[in-house]
Amino acid sequence: MLSPSATTFRIFSLLSVLALTAACSRHTGAAGGPSAATSTARAAPSTPASNNSPLAHGAELYTRYCTLCHAKELTGYAADNAPSLVSRTFLDSATDSFIADAIVNGRPGTAMGAYGKSRSGPLDDNDVHALIAFIRSHGGPAKPLPGSSLHGDPVHGSLLYHDECEKCHGSESQRATALSLFNRALLATATPDFLRYAVVNGRPPTPMPSFAKTLTPQDIEDVVAFVISKQKAAGPVVPQEVPKDLPVVLNPKGKAPKFTLRDERFVSAEQVKQALDEHRRLVIVDARSPADWITFHIPGAISVPYYQAKELERIPNDGTWVIAYCACPHHASGAIVDALRERKYPHTAVLDEGILFWKSRAYPLAGADTATPTPVPPPPPLPAPTVASSATPKPSAARPATPKPGATPSATSKPNTAPQPRTLP
Repeated sequence: MLSPSATTFRIFSLLSVLALTAACSRHTGAAGGPSAATSTARAAPSTPASNNSPLAHGAELYTRYCTLCHAKELTGYAADNAPSLVSRTFLDSATDSFIADAIVNGRPGTAMGAYGKSRSGPLDDNDVHALIAFIRSHGGPAKPLPGSSLHGDPVHGSLLYHDECEKCHGSESQRATALSLFNRALLATATPDFLRYAVVNGRPPTPMPSFAKTLTPQDIEDVVAFVISKQKAAGPVVPQEVPKDLPVVLNPKGKAPKFTLRDERFVSAEQVKQALDEHRRLVIVDARSPADWITFHIPGAISVPYYQAKELERIPNDGTWVIAYCACPHHASGAIVDALRERKYPHTAVLDEGILFWKSRAYPLAGADTATPTPVPPPPPLPAPTVASSATPKPSAARPATPKPGATPSATSKPNTAPQPRTLP
């Protein structure tokens, strides 16, 4: 059984691990990632768990916290290309402690948040154990991983990484379509054997292929050595909590902003930045985990995680604009906006590009760590193609281009709004 301290050091690696070697594309379903129908999920247990069992408890936790991105059947790709949690090679190679660390601590600087109570999240040690048991029920325990007697050359590995891996996994400064292998939290728990197993075996059925026939064993060892060479010492985790007395409404005496929405749902980061600069009256909701809010957030944003919609009751329903954001960039924030619209809030929108884009533009931030560089996020995925109908299709709005590090806002970087956008007070 994992000790509390060990469990605290682990949990959200799970998602990173999955993403680490699970996807080389941000498209979902038919647009690039495996759908639930094509995933090689392992068979669920034949004997239903009792309502009081850890397995049943884990299933409930998964439904509440994980389905949003990883899909009901754990096959992934429901949002933000979150990887499959039932890929055979993932379950074979990821230890329980690795998965626990990913759940507890998340992957800072990515869409994977921290869910451990030690990080102001909702899950205690028993919850973490139950969630891992539920995931394992779709496969089996981790297997002993083969080691290697070869000595890796990180210099040669960097050349191979550039040629074979960078197009999907990105660089230290630029995210691509798959998980960043330079994430400090990931590298704190990913062993050379784990990384080597992923390179050799891939992550079927995701776009991550096996390189066993493409690279020699020495080449693979060199790539692993290069990735491991990027490990950085992580500082101690200092428990913190989100203040409970934060003002909800920003600039309560200010005028209402005038936003032009894309698809009647999304507002650009540039417009929100302008509204803050002009001291307009609005509410900004951070839909990520509290740990992410503590690390960095838009100044004045309140923390309302997507799984705690009841806290939205403290937002006045008086016509004030409410903007929600996350790192996905649309799914957790979208859940908040949906909840607000169900409650008949008249002026709500999702921050279109998300908080990581906001940070990459050097827009204002507050929090415990606003200075640590975050790789520039990749462009959002294009909509999946749809079957033509007899009705005239509505054109899709163009998405904003990904800025280069240090780039300044320009007219060419603005999102192209949808046809006949509406401007609301």
